[in-house]
Amino acid sequence: MDLQTLTYIVVGLTFALYLGIAFWARAGSTKDFYVAGGGIHPIQNGMATAADWMSAASFISMAGLIAFMGYGGSVFLMGWTGGYVLLAMLLAPYLRKYGKFTVPEFIGDRFYSKTARVVAVVCLIICSVTYVIGQMKGVGVAFSRFLEVDYDTGLYVGMTIVFFYAVLGGMKGITYTQIAQYCVLILAYTIPAIFISLQLTGNPIPQLGLGSTMVGTDVYLLDRLDQVVMDLGFNQYTTDVRLSGLNMFAYTMSLMIGTAGLPHVIIRFFTVPKVKDARSSAGWALVFIAILYTTAPAVAAMARLNLIETLEPEPGQFLVIDERPQWFKNWEKTGLLGFEDKNGDGRIQYSADPEVNEMTKIDRDIMVLANPEIAKLPNWVIALVAAGGLAAALSTAAGLLLAIASAISHDLLKGIIAPNITEKTELMASRIAMAFAIAGAGYLGLNPPGFAAGTVALAFGLAASSIFPALMMGIFSKRITKEGAIAGMIAGISVTLFYVFQHKGIMFIPGTSFLGDTPANWFMGIEPNAFGVVGAIVNFVVAFGVSKVTAEPPVEVQELVEHIRIPAGATTAHDH
Repeated sequence: MDLQTLTYIVVGLTFALYLGIAFWARAGSTKDFYVAGGGIHPIQNGMATAADWMSAASFISMAGLIAFMGYGGSVFLMGWTGGYVLLAMLLAPYLRKYGKFTVPEFIGDRFYSKTARVVAVVCLIICSVTYVIGQMKGVGVAFSRFLEVDYDTGLYVGMTIVFFYAVLGGMKGITYTQIAQYCVLILAYTIPAIFISLQLTGNPIPQLGLGSTMVGTDVYLLDRLDQVVMDLGFNQYTTDVRLSGLNMFAYTMSLMIGTAGLPHVIIRFFTVPKVKDARSSAGWALVFIAILYTTAPAVAAMARLNLIETLEPEPGQFLVIDERPQWFKNWEKTGLLGFEDKNGDGRIQYSADPEVNEMTKIDRDIMVLANPEIAKLPNWVIALVAAGGLAAALSTAAGLLLAIASAISHDLLKGIIAPNITEKTELMASRIAMAFAIAGAGYLGLNPPGFAAGTVALAFGLAASSIFPALMMGIFSKRITKEGAIAGMIAGISVTLFYVFQHKGIMFIPGTSFLGDTPANWFMGIEPNAFGVVGAIVNFVVAFGVSKVTAEPPVEVQELVEHIRIPAGATTAHDH
């Protein structure tokens, strides 16, 4: 069976599965819609959380970034997984014990202020919309390549699928759909990795293959990769830092605390029955995430090596243009891969020297999707990768859209504007808000602003600078006042947005930056996408400073903080 037909069948079957699950698990109440009835098993919730978390950025982009950044790309591995440890230890159990539906609801109650709740909603929407742009872009790119439709058509199909299972099922439908999507995406990621690891090293476990010798030689795979990239003039793969040690630390920390502050991830821990289950499901999520994240460095290194050996089959002898393989021609059609025969020798010279290099475009996002084709794997594996990439993008898009919809319907409408509406009216408002959120995300996907490529890291920076500090101070400090929390959130997100826009330009439009996007103009050499950690420090400092000069929180709020932190059944000193 040809690749195109097989891809249609595999992707079609997975979509039928998602829609079937959504119909079976449709929400009948607001509790079903927001937190899946609060009865999801920790292992199921861990799997759904992993799918919610592992977006198109994890599945499609991360290995591509590591493939070209080498050691410097490890910031994504350390930041995104380390954040889960923070979430499991410092936030998830306490928020579950509090037991309400959303993050802004906790912030509004803890800081005894509707204004604080509104500020939290605004921060949540800014973070989630920034993040969802990248997901919709991922849906459009994956569809346009594998279903051979244009980008716009691919995006419309993706929006329709998300609309049905998110609007119909709410969190209940999304949870069970994400469990299926996790199974699809993890198989789609690991099966090609196993094949390629066997091809290159003879070891079927990619994580071990990365540190193994090449088949038929005593040369280690990473040594071979270091040699070929350095021969072409690139930096050594295994030691190349991301700009500087301080920048790598800031980037990692920004991604870590951003992970722990992302509302669509936190909301998942409201779906389990007990506090103990929240901690347990965070642990299970880390296990399920680790399967992909420990495989990614191997996928990245092997993809880079395969790409270079395609472009330079023999040392110093580059690919003949008329002999370029079919996968190369397929990706050329998407505009994500391109070359120019500058010297007219009929070959595609690949080099770190821009004067010599004839590969005019190698989009990093194609590495995972093209890798099975480059390695000449069977068509069913390539079709499975297409389904996996779409599952990753769709699962996270659904979680983000639910977070946006619940912030609008539950926190703004029910919480502030019309507190007396019935549950039925609130559920209808939630679905309408979700439909508008999908339409808005689709518009941004069809007309992506210039910063679409950097949106994922930026979204984490915004969550790190606004939501994470407010949650941490809300749980662990009885002295933080409503004025302190509000000032902190506004200061943190404002500083981060200002830094990004002054270097990258307003909406990342070239020519509108104040200081220029070069390391020489950055604060302590920290790049804009890593600035969230500085915004978080500003948030903490402002919140503590303002709280010192304002009246203490009411006694009942201090008791609420005490109650959230103390384990059930324990007694405190003042009980005696």
